[in-house]
Amino acid sequence: TRLPRCRHGSRRRLGRRARAPWRPRLWRWQALVIAVASGKGGTGKTLVAVNLALSLHRAGIKTRLVDADVEEPNGHLFVNPLISRRDEVAISVPRIDEDMCDRCGECSSFCAYGALAATPQRVLLFEDLCHGCGGCALVCPHKAIGEKERLIGFVERGVTAEGMAFMQGTLEIGEPKASPIISALKDHLDPQAVNIVDSGPGTGCAVMTTVQGSDVCLMVTEPSLSGLHDLERILKVAEHFGTAALVCINKSDIAPELAMKIRDRCRDLNIEVAAEIPFSEEIVKALRHGRPPIGNLPREAEKPFETLAETLANRLRVGMTETSRQ
Repeated sequence: TRLPRCRHGSRRRLGRRARAPWRPRLWRWQALVIAVASGKGGTGKTLVAVNLALSLHRAGIKTRLVDADVEEPNGHLFVNPLISRRDEVAISVPRIDEDMCDRCGECSSFCAYGALAATPQRVLLFEDLCHGCGGCALVCPHKAIGEKERLIGFVERGVTAEGMAFMQGTLEIGEPKASPIISALKDHLDPQAVNIVDSGPGTGCAVMTTVQGSDVCLMVTEPSLSGLHDLERILKVAEHFGTAALVCINKSDIAPELAMKIRDRCRDLNIEVAAEIPFSEEIVKALRHGRPPIGNLPREAEKPFETLAETLANRLRVGMTETSRQ
């Protein structure tokens, strides 16, 4: 099987060359992973992910915040990490030797994604559609297809001012496939830490790649009709992968009747509502100034995030320091 490659290096030094798997893979063996997801955008997923990570870190639990919303990562805006390493991520795409190719069409017939089209004059390659499986090279009877690497994005690693590990993936502008970036992120989780992974919105391939293999999928929703509808969709994703699910209702007090419908639905499905975060002008002000609510709000406003952190710590059986509970 031909696999896309992840080229590890940085502006300061080059690391060893490694391969990132073509198919979405599980998170790194033994690493504790909490995927924070939502069926739609705008529910406060990044808000919850960042403050959950900070709550666990300040409670004495080794934590890594991973921004896997690779199309538009924004977790760094709230924790201001110092990035120490930037690695390229590339996938392998076909390179056709025109002298050896007789335009038989075997490669284009094999490609399920329409990335190759055989004409009487030449074989056309549409790199944006290629998934890097290498099947075209395997079926070519004349061995006229090789490989070249296509850069699709980056993985950056660093640490925040208070010592919490941080990692994010960034997809190159115009690139359609986010999953290989997330697979590269999976290779760099800390098996000794709780890894809080901020997923992208929706239920597409990138989100499925993130949820697959996670220990817990924390689903952030809001009390709206679309919030309830899309919560059902992300619950089906977690169920498909056999991932334990918890729900967090953000802005829970803005529509009490709809919040009650979400609670009732979760009760019917035997899914715990781990936290409810009421709407707060103080949270809005903190976010507007690029500050995470934890550490910048009155004690009462921070309480829902701390409750959520303690619930997840108990679920994952990791200890919180006594001072963090006081």
